[in-house]
Amino acid sequence: MSVFLVLLLALVAAWVYVDFSLDRVEAVNDYEGRPAAASGTNWLIVGSDSREGLDPEDQQRLSTGDSGGRVADTIMVAHLPDNDTRPTLMSVPRDLRLAIPGHGSGRVNSAYSLGGAPTLVRTVEQATGLRIDHYAEIGLAGFEDIVDAIGGVELNIESDMHDTRTGRTVEAGNRKLSGEEALHFVRMRHSDATPRSDLDRVANQRRFIGALADQAASPATVLNPFRLIPLLSAGPDALTVDDSDRLHHLVRLAWSMRGISDDSVVTTTVPVASAAASAMDEARAQQMFDALRTDQPVPEELVFE
Repeated sequence: MSVFLVLLLALVAAWVYVDFSLDRVEAVNDYEGRPAAASGTNWLIVGSDSREGLDPEDQQRLSTGDSGGRVADTIMVAHLPDNDTRPTLMSVPRDLRLAIPGHGSGRVNSAYSLGGAPTLVRTVEQATGLRIDHYAEIGLAGFEDIVDAIGGVELNIESDMHDTRTGRTVEAGNRKLSGEEALHFVRMRHSDATPRSDLDRVANQRRFIGALADQAASPATVLNPFRLIPLLSAGPDALTVDDSDRLHHLVRLAWSMRGISDDSVVTTTVPVASAAASAMDEARAQQMFDALRTDQPVPEELVFE
């Protein structure tokens, strides 16, 4: 009994520590013309190419390259409905050209470098008409730390993936990816296995998020303090959230995303006009945004893997 109490106290202490130690920014703000609150809850999930926490050796090991300025490398909207409609995880292609408030028009991933999280949130809100309620951001080092803290993530890789830009290879098979391997997997877009470049890359990112969420929510993690406590402890250095967000908001998000692996979450990309993914298919995109705004099922013909 005493051992159980010690573990329970350690878990509570880890929870409180993470909740109060999460890096917070003022990402979600009110402004004139902001979309009105509608059905469901919307998260903006951002993977930045920040090298913070990486020394030169780490950058070489992870093949981070030179970004030429901090940008949002991955942008997704997670919609959690209020009814029994399936949640949706929607990728926003990084090269999509949108109106960036105060900066004219440009690629959506540059909105972050131009005005930080608030400008990126506002850019996505104005383009989609979806009100963003929560914000979560993870950098390269944080991503690696989270994956390693959970003991690696199991994923089936259908074929060898060799990146012609970095020379890195992710081998095929039912693999347990380390943080380093996982980072190569989710960033790869220059390989025979990703002929659609960024469109294939964002599809792989959604697959990985599903596997990560599924593993994080599994009894093997939740009921094992030797896995759960390291996972919680990795949070403060890995994640940045809006200043109104709490740990229980993140837990609900992770719990909802665990359904990606069994198709109980819709995974898709903003409808685009061409494979270059630089312009939206306005009519189809508006249909998708309307469905999310009203908690209606996303029409199957709009789902783009």
